[in-house]
Amino acid sequence: MRTKNEETILNIIEYINEKFFTVREIPSVQEIADHIGIAKSSASRYLSLMESRGLVKRGDAYYSIQTLKIQKAMKNVQQLPIVGDIACGTPILAEQNIESYLTISGDFLGTGNFFVLMAKGNSMINVGIEDGDYVVIRQQPSADEGQIIVAMTEDGECTLKRYYKDRRRKKIRLHPENDEMEDMYYDNIEIQGVAVKVIKNLENV
Repeated sequence: MRTKNEETILNIIEYINEKFFTVREIPSVQEIADHIGIAKSSASRYLSLMESRGLVKRGDAYYSIQTLKIQKAMKNVQQLPIVGDIACGTPILAEQNIESYLTISGDFLGTGNFFVLMAKGNSMINVGIEDGDYVVIRQQPSADEGQIIVAMTEDGECTLKRYYKDRRRKKIRLHPENDEMEDMYYDNIEIQGVAVKVIKNLENV
């Protein structure tokens, strides 16, 4: 038979997990106390006991109370910067260009450093990238022909296009995946990264 202490510990773990996996929030000590029906000081003592037994991990930062289940879920998670409109000439990951962050499992991404670009316009609709979609970009300074890249052009504009080399013209060709748009040609571009994933909202599909 479980003791009262053991039942309370299990209830605390269950509540923390439920709060995290449903609304992505970690409850405060006061919220735990209110939910369980004990004093805040008692909740704090329980958490200290649970920490000493390795059932939770506590810290001062966000997600400060982590159960074993939460620790496992957060083990390989990355916070990717979501880049909005790019000011001409500014580095793509400059602070003023970062709108927010997207939490994604590293297992989903693979190896590398990544950021997220919100697609604007309809220049890439033939490959399923539509206005408002999130495009996950792996940072790298080079690309193979045919890959979809984020490029900083000679005039400081940031664009998402398919990359080719036009050897006859001795130009770089950026190809929009839209039958109504024409290719763009440049002497030089700066490759910021290669598109690897698209995250879209299916509500209106």
